[in-house]
Amino acid sequence: MKEKLYIIKIGGALIDDEELLEQFLEQFADIQEKKILVHGGGKLATTLADKLGIEQKLINGRRITDKETLDIVAMVYAGGINKNIVAKLQQKKCKAIGFSGADANLIKATKREDEEIDFGFVGDITEKSINKKIISKLLKLELVPVFSAITHDKKGHLFNTNADTIASVIAQALSVKYDVELLYCFDKEGVLEDVDNPKSVIKNISEEEFSTLKDEGKLHKGILPKLENALGAVKNNVNKVFLIKETELKNHIEHHHAGTEICL
Repeated sequence: MKEKLYIIKIGGALIDDEELLEQFLEQFADIQEKKILVHGGGKLATTLADKLGIEQKLINGRRITDKETLDIVAMVYAGGINKNIVAKLQQKKCKAIGFSGADANLIKATKREDEEIDFGFVGDITEKSINKKIISKLLKLELVPVFSAITHDKKGHLFNTNADTIASVIAQALSVKYDVELLYCFDKEGVLEDVDNPKSVIKNISEEEFSTLKDEGKLHKGILPKLENALGAVKNNVNKVFLIKETELKNHIEHHHAGTEICL
């Protein structure tokens, strides 16, 4: 029987709320099984860019990363935010260790190629991008990897890479060795049929149901990357995938009835 592994992704809204982040990390630290945390960036990079007069461009919710923006996100994501989370976890007796994809060549990306849009220093990854041998060794040492959304190409270049994608692809790569459960934690109770009604949680979503909801315009654009990455994980042998509210982590781990499950 494969050993259990939780891969948990958190986003900017949680990172920006110090009190909520503290509560979440308490629950995360209490998880007894092997675990990996993947985090996004929050508002700090945008705030810093504004202060420095560096214009930020987004297309379909994805950041265009020019050289100046890359310097900021690398500093904020892999530096300030990552080390702050690691320090808080150490306080809670969780043996966390923070990484960018460049560290130990853990996540090797390729520059995004798009005929219509130049995304700049944005990296795309596949299952082969993940150095699962070293990550497995870290887990065997009872360390808890904490990944920022920064990757590299092994040619001296850093890239900004979508954190939802990083979580999904790490889950896919490690599912060969572990019984992986991938959890996307965000500020809703799950995927909502009516975004204004927190009780309208859809308990299960298949690929077919996702397509229908998307075509009918019922899904907020911010949830689409999470669902697309969640479906990619399920289709590539990740055992369980859920979208849950950040405050429900402990409840989900113990009872498995929170949020929305993504299934085939």
